[in-house]
Amino acid sequence: MLWFPNLIKRFIATVVGLALGFGLWGGVATANPNYPPPLSFSNAELKGRDFSGQQLRAAEFSNANLELTNFSGADVRGAIFSGSVATDANFSGADFTTGMLDSVSFTRSDLSNAVLVDTILLRATFDETAIAGADFSGAILDGAQARQLCQTAAGVNSTTGVATRDSLGCR
Repeated sequence: MLWFPNLIKRFIATVVGLALGFGLWGGVATANPNYPPPLSFSNAELKGRDFSGQQLRAAEFSNANLELTNFSGADVRGAIFSGSVATDANFSGADFTTGMLDSVSFTRSDLSNAVLVDTILLRATFDETAIAGADFSGAILDGAQARQLCQTAAGVNSTTGVATRDSLGCR
């Protein structure tokens, strides 16, 4: 039960941070020159697209078809991928810090060396997913997901220096 208050605190901090970044505090949307407006790819057909190395902070990819897409090395911190299909996609080295990746299908995808710090991954599927060197520190996962990922967890993230098994709390 101790984890629940921390979960709520992290969620609130993320929502407040996004609101401040988008200039939404006070109910009026204003431009913030330090934080460009987010890109929206919601419900998009993006099969096979190349987003490698791109700056996509706070972009929205909800309910998108991301099959065979390439996000290797992309900066997708704070991005929302909720409900998307990302089978056979390449996310190696991508930074998803504070992102929402809930209900995403990562079947046969490559998350090796990805940074998933403080991401929400509830109900995401990881069948045959490469996770060597991925950092899941502070990520919100279902217990079954963590157990599944621990079966293949190995390596150390080259950016954060955290071992994949340690970030998942594997025994």
